[in-house]
Amino acid sequence: MISTTKKLLALKYGIKEEVMSLAERALEDVQKQFEMYDGIREYNQLKVLNALQEERISESHFTNSSGYGYGDIGRDSLDKVYARIFGTEMALVRPHFVNGTHAIGAALFGNLRPDDTLMSICGTPYDTLHSIIGISSEKNIGSLMEYGVKYKMVDLLFGGKIDFNSIETELKNDSTIKMIHIQRSTGYGWRKSLTIDEIEKIIGFIKNIRKDVICFVDNCYGEFIDTKEPTEVGADLVAGSLIKNIGGGIAPTGGYIAGRKDFVIQASYRLTIPGIGGECGSTFGVMRSLYQGLFLAPHVAIEALKGAVFCSRIMELAGFEVLPKFDDKRSDIIQAVKFNDKDKLIKFCKGIQKGSPIDSFVECEPWAMPGYEDQVIMAAGAFIQGSSIELSADAPIREPYIGYLQGGLTFDHAKIGIMISLSNLI
Repeated sequence: MISTTKKLLALKYGIKEEVMSLAERALEDVQKQFEMYDGIREYNQLKVLNALQEERISESHFTNSSGYGYGDIGRDSLDKVYARIFGTEMALVRPHFVNGTHAIGAALFGNLRPDDTLMSICGTPYDTLHSIIGISSEKNIGSLMEYGVKYKMVDLLFGGKIDFNSIETELKNDSTIKMIHIQRSTGYGWRKSLTIDEIEKIIGFIKNIRKDVICFVDNCYGEFIDTKEPTEVGADLVAGSLIKNIGGGIAPTGGYIAGRKDFVIQASYRLTIPGIGGECGSTFGVMRSLYQGLFLAPHVAIEALKGAVFCSRIMELAGFEVLPKFDDKRSDIIQAVKFNDKDKLIKFCKGIQKGSPIDSFVECEPWAMPGYEDQVIMAAGAFIQGSSIELSADAPIREPYIGYLQGGLTFDHAKIGIMISLSNLI
């Protein structure tokens, strides 16, 4: 860091000299990883550019439909662009999805029927899916289980490894298993995200036992972190959020589902209704933002990933346990830091809020957030509410008090925010 930057950081944010020294050491340590991820960014930028060109996207696709939205060429062409990027038969990209959980829910409800079994093979899924499945502590009104869909879970082995033996036993002994849920990201767990190579191995293993089983991947936080997406290595269906990686920090809302045509159509019937599916839905003038966000996404996702790598190294140098390590192969933008102390966790999140461009003057506090069983603290001073491709940090308030950092539209901001947070902590 140049001396004038150091002076400004110390003067405006009270960043300690100790933190600046740790930051400079961390930056030296992570250069090799940064160079590797730059190569992935360049490849995915070409991939997106090619998809836009192949679909002959023009300004006429930045539509502003109303009412039913029939024949919205911008909406329908964006579906085709996504299908090219994911290497799938079909995609459904809509601002009507309120979040990634909504898109995942549509994929599950659309393709599961009474007496079918959904089986999670990555242990307990992300908290907001518990109410969808019917395993939360609430009444679970409207859940899959209330509609007669059964649920099984195969826990992870020590070290976050997939339990292939148990998966094989379940698939051979239970013919009602229709869908396998694979969570690519860590969620609120203490494990590494699943790499594309690992996902390919898992799906190949499952399909060798039961070709009829739908392999569904929760792709949130994982887009453009590798040169392939899960659907390019065998996944039948994926879903995610536009206010995470693939929206590039520009998409104001929305989600996507991509995969085999019949599975996507079934999911579309749960977004709207059977017989209409994706044929309806006006787009409220957001199509330009969805296209531009997608174009920027390969760059923005890697900027956020660099922030996670830097966070891992500087927090480790500061004496905290981190996962993944800065030089581990990554498959999502999330960095977990174990604090083993409630107050330290809260201070870390408040520091990220302090370093945000929006609402930096407020302090985040733990609260009972809808969809979560524990109180959750969320630092999210973002231009788009809840956008976790922007620098943010959140955590359930439960032992061992792990904080999860993600996002950063630019690496410079991520670095500054993390330094402010560490100074706030120590």
